[in-house]
Amino acid sequence: MTMKRTEIDALLNSDSEQSDVLIQGWVRTRRDSKDFFFLELNDGSCLKNIQIVVTRETEGYDDLKAVGTGASVSVRGELVASQGKGQKWEAQAKTISLIGDSCETFPLQKKRHSLEFLREIAHLRPRANLFGAVFRVRSRLSFAVHSFFQERGFHYVNTPIITASDCEGAGDLFKVTALDMDQPPRSEEGAIDFSKDFFSQPTYLTVSGQLEGEAFATALGKIYTFGPTFRAENSNTPRHASEFWMVEPEIAFCDLQQDMDWAEEFVKSVIEDVLDTCKDDLELFFNFVDKELEKRLRFVVERPFSRVSYTEAVEILLGSGKKWEYPVEWGANLQSEHERYLTEEHFKSPVTVYDYPKDIKPFYMRVNDDGKTVAAMDVLVPGIGEIVGGSQREERLKILQENMKAHGVSEVDYSWYLDLRRFGTVPHAGFGLGFERLLMFVTGVGNIRDVIPFARTPGTI
Repeated sequence: MTMKRTEIDALLNSDSEQSDVLIQGWVRTRRDSKDFFFLELNDGSCLKNIQIVVTRETEGYDDLKAVGTGASVSVRGELVASQGKGQKWEAQAKTISLIGDSCETFPLQKKRHSLEFLREIAHLRPRANLFGAVFRVRSRLSFAVHSFFQERGFHYVNTPIITASDCEGAGDLFKVTALDMDQPPRSEEGAIDFSKDFFSQPTYLTVSGQLEGEAFATALGKIYTFGPTFRAENSNTPRHASEFWMVEPEIAFCDLQQDMDWAEEFVKSVIEDVLDTCKDDLELFFNFVDKELEKRLRFVVERPFSRVSYTEAVEILLGSGKKWEYPVEWGANLQSEHERYLTEEHFKSPVTVYDYPKDIKPFYMRVNDDGKTVAAMDVLVPGIGEIVGGSQREERLKILQENMKAHGVSEVDYSWYLDLRRFGTVPHAGFGLGFERLLMFVTGVGNIRDVIPFARTPGTI
């Protein structure tokens, strides 16, 4: 029977020495002495490396005298107490063999590399310490998302990636077609005839799974969708990507107050989970990425959320005496500088802002009794501003139809959505969270390109 390898994370956390272990990984560094050499080996299971001591008595010593950074090796030997400082265990190699060599052009040599350079080698950057930590935290954060909802009775729903719906009405959609765009079929008027396309009508990559999520919430009660979404928005900012992941729960028999409760509990829960389970990786971010990061994360986990209406928030901002890059006025969207002021300076706590102006929100949000605002909310955190956006949905058929007409949304195309109000309508609400935006907050990494495995942004694929 082939011996199973032991991951480095398990070895470094071992309670005792082990007489026979198999370690396989990639060489990070090599140090030579006269009759032996040291290898620092990493296998991706954790941030830390394990030191391998290779002596002349080690079988395979002569074959690996020139092995360098980036090569993959297999080591069999003993786990023993380390003689060096800063490490509890090391491995004394009995046998060592080369799995895959690496030449001197391997770009991740032992020196600091800029994030811009590492983005150019996205296929290799997960081997760098920073990105190994980012993507381990991303994995755990994803698990925390699923755990939060599963433990609270939510059902996971996979909503379509190809859709005919434009949830936000923004028009920033990627069109999906099987037509020959060099010679597309055309109507008598000369327009492209999408009735001849694969789905017999124009289709797009989804910008949100919310509308389909509503259909399932009105059947299963509490659901969430967690998957990729797409925006054909030509934004070259550190916060925008063309492909990103969204977490979107939807809850039947739920109003705006309960929706805010859910959103605040969710944000606290997933951040707390990562603080508890990713200590080593987070230490890298605390020490080398953002010295204030731990303080901000504890700030969100440990402090109760403040709640303020949009109208009250505007009054606070106008009365602050501060000069804003973006003017503050009722009826305009709050900008990041406004949101950060509310959390970091005024309330000194995470903040949920609710009841936004009707005219700046999509058609599906529930109109309040004042006729001017909708039951929408945003959760704001220090350092980043908005991290969650949600609303109570308009469950009243007649008012929804009026909203659709005002926004130029076709009742024919969304007849199925109106059916949810015709057949057993109920109050329901939900929210959306950009997963990469959350990961940026948790790690302190300032560019969305660095928290997604292969970034899709304007001009790059």
